[in-house]
Amino acid sequence: MSLTIKAHIAAHFNLNLRTAKQTKLTDYNVKIRPKPIYHSNQLIAFQPKMSAAVKSASSAIKSSLIEPDGGVLVDLVVPESERGLRTTEAESMPRVKLTKIDLEWVHVISEGWASPLRGFMRENEYLQSLHFNCLRMKDGSIVNMSLPIVLAIDDETKERIGSSTNVALLGPTGDLIGILRSIEIYKHNKEERIARTWGTTAAGLPYVEEVITPAGNWLVGGDLEVLKPIKYNDGLDHYRLSPQQLRKEFDNRQADAIFAFQLRNPIHNGHALLMNDTRRRLLEMGYKNPILLLHPLGGFTKADDVPLDVRMEQHSKVLEDGVLDPETTIVSIFPSPMHYAGPTEVQWHAKARINAGANFYIVGRDPAGMGHPTEKRDLYDPDHGKKVLSMALGLEKLNILPFRVAAYDTVEKKMAFFDPSRAKDFLFISGTKMRTFARSGENPPDGFMCPGGWKVLVQYYESLQAEEATQQPAILTS
Repeated sequence: MSLTIKAHIAAHFNLNLRTAKQTKLTDYNVKIRPKPIYHSNQLIAFQPKMSAAVKSASSAIKSSLIEPDGGVLVDLVVPESERGLRTTEAESMPRVKLTKIDLEWVHVISEGWASPLRGFMRENEYLQSLHFNCLRMKDGSIVNMSLPIVLAIDDETKERIGSSTNVALLGPTGDLIGILRSIEIYKHNKEERIARTWGTTAAGLPYVEEVITPAGNWLVGGDLEVLKPIKYNDGLDHYRLSPQQLRKEFDNRQADAIFAFQLRNPIHNGHALLMNDTRRRLLEMGYKNPILLLHPLGGFTKADDVPLDVRMEQHSKVLEDGVLDPETTIVSIFPSPMHYAGPTEVQWHAKARINAGANFYIVGRDPAGMGHPTEKRDLYDPDHGKKVLSMALGLEKLNILPFRVAAYDTVEKKMAFFDPSRAKDFLFISGTKMRTFARSGENPPDGFMCPGGWKVLVQYYESLQAEEATQQPAILTS
């Protein structure tokens, strides 16, 4: 399958687009990098090398080729000058305590990833999202919103709120995070939510077991105010660029196309092949400075996924080894939790990148999918994600880039695009197989992943096995 661009791109390529549980952190042998991936701070100092002809036109080039949904990027962080007053006001309000994943959603909403959403959904927004995968704005326009972004509370919290119209939001450790105003409380029908989001109510869905099953029977929606930017103090906050910061960085680099690649796995050379090939094709289309947004998901992931700090270290090795070019790549963490909801969730992933300023989105096989939790098959048809993206309401202004299938070429000894005429020469190595290799200490075929990146994974699984070995005697003793 060749790389294709949606048909609404102009003939001369001049786009006129509108502007299992993982609840604790574990110490691993792999160290978090204390500085950005780049050898110098490229997010501040980088200035692209351009010819005189390109420089003369650079003043007209803006990366914000695509407007945020709703036309204005939402920013719900209270100005520093007003924080004291809001803090005092919040002290007299009923309190709602957030879980770790609730806090991730506060982060997402407050920075504008879900623009034009301005808080946790009230019932009318929830029903539109759940049943239509989109929201209708007051002016009649449609924006995509395929995942309900909601805050659950239990009976006791509902009783404590009573008739109050505003509530204070406390973080998992009890610190004041923000305020939810003009609230609405409504019933949390968990079965309906699960069935419509995942297309199944089978046991074993990671997000359902971690978030929805233990959640309360009520949802509370309202307008969000966050007292200060959300930080995790995990050594990775410098990677967590907001949509506003990303748009500024794209403009600083004088980008004329932004292509986003979402991932929750380590990068192998097949991924790099797809990203580099996409840039080559954009250059052939006439773009002068296309920039890759390498955007690993940083929120909740299932227990057997590689943790974020290890993935970020692995990504750094990919850039250090020159597999991807740091001068044309921006690495940033996408703060959203992962649902593993296939075609429904991939719309959310694409929509959020619109708000960050990306006008191209790379989508591959089975995006946001997973194996069926109780049967030996994929939960979703692997081709449906890219098909749904090409038809989804509210995503018309985003250019979807379905990528060609990459696999390991056993003849050429490298990752290459799959050639059906010699299918027997290709080896498909899934994420599960990759993790199995690393866990067992077995090396993958030469050319599958850069050596530095592979070493990071091996060290991580060795540390995991060492930790399990030390825990075993304690279990036997008890």
